[in-house]
Amino acid sequence: MLELHQFEASHYSEKVRLILDYKRLPYRTIEVTPGLGQIDLYRLSGQRQVPVLKDGDEVIPDSSAIARYLDTKYPERPIIPTDPKQKGLCLMMEAWANESIGLNGRKAMIGAFNQHPNFRTALLPVATPDLVKKVVGAVPSDFLSLLGIGAGFGPDAVKSATEILRQDLEALCLILSTQPYLCGEQPTLADFAVAGLSMYLKFPSEIYVDLPVGICNKGVPGLADDPAFSAFWLWRDQLYSDFRKPRGIGPSASASTTGSASGPVAIGID
Repeated sequence: MLELHQFEASHYSEKVRLILDYKRLPYRTIEVTPGLGQIDLYRLSGQRQVPVLKDGDEVIPDSSAIARYLDTKYPERPIIPTDPKQKGLCLMMEAWANESIGLNGRKAMIGAFNQHPNFRTALLPVATPDLVKKVVGAVPSDFLSLLGIGAGFGPDAVKSATEILRQDLEALCLILSTQPYLCGEQPTLADFAVAGLSMYLKFPSEIYVDLPVGICNKGVPGLADDPAFSAFWLWRDQLYSDFRKPRGIGPSASASTTGSASGPVAIGID
């Protein structure tokens, strides 16, 4: 069986999970422990980032490389067009999604985490004591923003990322206003990249990812709740409904390098 070495909360891992579900390929997830678990990941793949796909003796790191491998090895329900123009558009849009939505999405989500206590506490595991939730929610936003500056997530970086993402969502809405999918009449890698990587902007409305129930349908204020982008979120919800398997319903089975797959994992290393 295919093995996906991942962080459950990684949006690049979610991109691959969408592709695996679309192709109806059975797989099991191996949760990587941030830090210590990445040493084992390095021994397996020669690098420390997730996702990594293991297929027998084949080990493939990087979500884009995984997507190409899956389409070559398992050609049923293809995700990369054969027409040269469509293929070029698909691959170009996937690369754009990786760099723009993927990287800026993390900054925008961390900015929302810093500035909005309700969003911050919704990310905590369900079993977190109420007292801990109150403490986390009460941490001053200015203090969290100050901590984020050194890591590249200060207010200016977050503002710039959010502005770029607004342009991205506007462009996606325009494209989808005339066709059902980003490259035409059939879903492609471009669709699954955009849909999966947008997870940090707005978490899916159903439990597709092992995160606290309270985070479902929540997202970055100004992006997730702006009526101007509602067409995009409706499109993404439909894509999930059509092709993504909710947790507990085939084909995936989870495992963990620590013996437990419950609760969210750290967001930030992909």
